[in-house]
Amino acid sequence: MTAEAGLPEVAPLMLIQYEELVRRELAADLGAAGDITTGAIVRGDVQATARVVARHEGRVCGLDCTVFAFRLLGGVRHRVAHGDGTDVEAGTVLAEFEGSARALLSAERTALNLLGHLSGIATATRDLVRMVGEAGHARVVCTRKTTPGLRVLEKYAVRVGGASNHRFGLYDAVLIKDNHRVIAGGVQPAVAAARAALGHLVTLEVEVDTVEQLEEAIDAGADAVLLDNMSTLDLERAVARAGGRVTTEASGGITPETICDVAATGVDVISVGWITHSAPALDVGLDFSS
Repeated sequence: MTAEAGLPEVAPLMLIQYEELVRRELAADLGAAGDITTGAIVRGDVQATARVVARHEGRVCGLDCTVFAFRLLGGVRHRVAHGDGTDVEAGTVLAEFEGSARALLSAERTALNLLGHLSGIATATRDLVRMVGEAGHARVVCTRKTTPGLRVLEKYAVRVGGASNHRFGLYDAVLIKDNHRVIAGGVQPAVAAARAALGHLVTLEVEVDTVEQLEEAIDAGADAVLLDNMSTLDLERAVARAGGRVTTEASGGITPETICDVAATGVDVISVGWITHSAPALDVGLDFSS
């Protein structure tokens, strides 16, 4: 995989991480009767050549899923020209396929849906990371606001875009949110209860709404604080008050229009939910040779 200058190379997904999803999506599209349009029009022995083309500039992500979708239906060979992590211009051929015309036509939508969606996330993430790099030192991360069933792939696309992943689920880090505080009776008892149950390698973060709550979280022994929906002025105050004692994370309503101002406050991390749940898909297409 090609890595952007200054960014670490991203390890590719393993087949086990996407095989079931691609099989399920193809099965849902084919249903009980298969591709009745292609089956009626195209003979089984017809061979074809097709190219996957980017219609718009962006960062490629999801080609392994695309290749697998075509190959699952049998009799298709491929050559990848520009793999995941590559920035391409409009009109760039990403991969070429040759073989069963039926397989190419029947897998087309599943293959392109995944490629366009994941490339859209990678492209939007890339753009945010570049913007933040010009305004501060913060690391951009995604959230758990992912499409049901696509979390592994969407978080991979975020990494391909040059950002990092927040926790993958409820199991890999502790995040004490406002409702946890209410039920536990405050920041201190919530943190104390979590610490008593945690292993020594588990990170503990506390969501806070005010600078006063920030001090409570630090005094209670939090590793990180999530500064929720704070103004840039309050973020600056919180970063100054934290003084490097904890990792500071800005979250809530952050957009491309505001992210540079947030980064300039000096926070360590900026979490953005829309890069997974609302990033526009990259326009990609499958062109057959005549």
